[in-house]
Amino acid sequence: MKERLTRDMKEALKSHDKVRLQTIRMVLAGIKNAEIDKQRLLNDDEVMGLIRREIKLRQEALEQFRQGGREDLVRQAQAEIEVLQKYLPEQLSEEELLSIIKETIREVGAGSTGDVGKVMAALMPKIRGRADGRRANQLVVEYLRQEEAR
Repeated sequence: MKERLTRDMKEALKSHDKVRLQTIRMVLAGIKNAEIDKQRLLNDDEVMGLIRREIKLRQEALEQFRQGGREDLVRQAQAEIEVLQKYLPEQLSEEELLSIIKETIREVGAGSTGDVGKVMAALMPKIRGRADGRRANQLVVEYLRQEEAR
């Protein structure tokens, strides 16, 4: 993953793609800092986790920029998010996510909203990096509420 980022950074430098270059440099700096903190090299899963955190930070900033009327910063944050998402596995569709949730609920034998924690504990390893945990949690709660109502 680091090699791919370094290769893409060189390519962005040659093609004068400033947003891509700046974004990749920021990720590589974050990786280097994390490796210094941990005193070891990061594996690909840890690098993807770092990239997911960077995306999350930009998504949160995006809302602030919109509220502040800073369309220039909104566009930049969106462009950076697009660059970062290319390094993550393809995201699950809503239907695929719901299918995995239903399967996991059956596996753990959940029947009420009180079992959300148990479902999420079993679900997260299956969807990590491919779906937003908050959205998955919302779908689990909605599905379990529907089951309770029956």
